[in-house]
Amino acid sequence: MTTTSTATKQFMTSDQLLEDWQGHRNLTRRVIESFPEKDLFEFSIAGMRPFAKMATELISIGGPALKGIIENNVEAYSEEKFNPKTKAELLKKWDEETEVIHHYFQMISEERFQETFNLFGEYEFPVYQNILYFIDNEIHHRAQGYVYLRALGIEPPFFWERF
Repeated sequence: MTTTSTATKQFMTSDQLLEDWQGHRNLTRRVIESFPEKDLFEFSIAGMRPFAKMATELISIGGPALKGIIENNVEAYSEEKFNPKTKAELLKKWDEETEVIHHYFQMISEERFQETFNLFGEYEFPVYQNILYFIDNEIHHRAQGYVYLRALGIEPPFFWERF
């Protein structure tokens, strides 16, 4: 019996994953910018949260979670640490957390992406799945922001223009 080995090709590098995520963050930032300030904090549809609350959730997840992964800290998730009152304040924190994400992401070794991590003491998945969750969650909330903008008569940014 003979065996054949097949070399597998990597689908995506960690640098490409970070670039993709940062592209999503850039687009979500542009969605935040598109809102009139009052509507960013007050407008909602069907009982959903205003988009500022959704953005605050995203701010409270990405950077703190990556820092937790690097420091092996399973501290519980909390949105209460940041409560913006203005669009400028929200955007400033968004930019700061984008840098935090960039900083900590680069500290994750290739091997570590496969390790299981108990995110916020609640979700035990491989690190790469946690990161994909952060990205999926951002896309989900950004889509809600698109609905809000359209309901307000505002053309949202093109979804394919992420950089």
